[in-house]
Amino acid sequence: MGVIGWPVNHSLSPSMHNAAVRALDLDWAYLTFPIHPDRVADAVRGLFAAGCSGLNVTIPHKQAVIDCCSSVSLAVEAIGAANTLIPDGDGGMTGDNTDAEGFLRALDEAAPLDLDGAEVLMIGAGGAARAVAFALRGRGAHLRVANRTEEKAAALGEVVPFTRRDMEDAAASAALVVNTTSLGMGSDVIPAELPLDSLGASTVAYDLVYRSEPTPWLVAAALQGALVVDGAGMLLHQGAAAFRQWTGVEPPLDAMRAGLRSR
Repeated sequence: MGVIGWPVNHSLSPSMHNAAVRALDLDWAYLTFPIHPDRVADAVRGLFAAGCSGLNVTIPHKQAVIDCCSSVSLAVEAIGAANTLIPDGDGGMTGDNTDAEGFLRALDEAAPLDLDGAEVLMIGAGGAARAVAFALRGRGAHLRVANRTEEKAAALGEVVPFTRRDMEDAAASAALVVNTTSLGMGSDVIPAELPLDSLGASTVAYDLVYRSEPTPWLVAAALQGALVVDGAGMLLHQGAAAFRQWTGVEPPLDAMRAGLRSR
């Protein structure tokens, strides 16, 4: 098992998956494979030919690997990206995207919501946002999207202008506000672009950014009474979904959580 990307050494997946391997006493290992974008197809086929039992895929290869697959899941077709590759038993590989499943499992675990007909504000329209949009549409949510490029927002839901005032207005009626951007990743300052004043006890604030501590936006939202969900849960559950497909074994979530915290 392993993860491919460029770069990839920053990935937290080895700590998480190797913790699962140790907990289950499996004779497996999860490695990182830095693959140059010009060598993706050759590298993936070579790894599977050598007996690799499964791969995760991270930036910038999530679209490129689709052409290597003998088949893809409905999630990959809808999202346009694959983050998991599974041997198909015939010398090829199946592409899947476990990000949507991971997003929903983390939400259900930390802040269960009846999303059918619920108003949701999503900030961002990149690759992660496409997975989140797929997940939310599957639960029947009414999705509103704020993004600097309105054309990308329109492809995912009802457009909200990317201004603080418009996002505050949209957040005021939303049961769930999701930040899918990298805003707040490397700073201790609350990003000025993200809505905050309208968040409260009736809101769930979900930030896909994963850090060792909650992002400043989530800390501020919690102080205003919002229920908050950070990116660790999505990272855990998307990885667990992949592990389940590779091994056929139910993943040990507590061990995987501990593995993430060890980094």
